Amino acid sequence: MEKTLDHTMRLDKWLWAARFFKTRSLAQKQIELGRVRVNGIKVKTSKYIVVGDVVAFTLNALPYEMTVLALNHQRRPAPEARLLYRENEKIVSQREAQQLLDKATRISAAYPDGRPTKRDRRLLDKMKRNSW
Repeated sequence: MEKTLDHTMRLDKWLWAARFFKTRSLAQKQIELGRVRVNGIKVKTSKYIVVGDVVAFTLNALPYEMTVLALNHQRRPAPEARLLYRENEKIVSQREAQQLLDKATRISAAYPDGRPTKRDRRLLDKMKRNSW
């Protein structure tokens, strides 16, 4: 029996069509590294998914979990791609909280007193030139 019927689709192709990855090879790489689960089970790249499957993965250290609502064998614009899945609201809120935390720690660690102003940068450049 042919597996490429309209009611099934390869996982890597679906992740690409749903615009989570820029290329299918990037999607395949994530699956091979074991970062993608379907219905709670680590899968291989050749895994076929159907409507109703729950796909969970980590991308850039951020969690994603969605239920497959539709299959599309072509990559379409982002608004259409969002119609292919429904995200778990709990995971979305966790991801947003993690992004806010990451943003706050990144700015405060790099610039404890805030970002340098244009005047501050000029003074720093002047000090660096004079020290050589």
